[in-house]
Amino acid sequence: MEKVKGLIEQEISKVVLYKLQDPRINLVTLTRVEPSPDLRMAKVYVAIQGDESAQKDTLYALRHAKGYIQSEIASHLKLKNTPSLTFYLDEAKKKSGYILELIEKAVNEDK
Repeated sequence: MEKVKGLIEQEISKVVLYKLQDPRINLVTLTRVEPSPDLRMAKVYVAIQGDESAQKDTLYALRHAKGYIQSEIASHLKLKNTPSLTFYLDEAKKKSGYILELIEKAVNEDK
């Protein structure tokens, strides 16, 4: 299952990086993919650089391009079922950045 997960992640990354022409989709990092056990669905978590508005626009564009991305995956991976993709904004990166800011602020106050 881990091997298939890695292959799906790799193919999605290739499509987003090299094949999507939508100008709204830039500065996107695929953080993880969580396929269901039967491979019919997969949650795709992405980190997007920029302000909240840019993140929403990019996430909308990715969701809009879902069918194209799925068809590209289907053509490159010979799976019984091509997973239906659902894109989510990975909040972990945002939270870790916020925690780092708090730590830096506390360290600077102690000086």
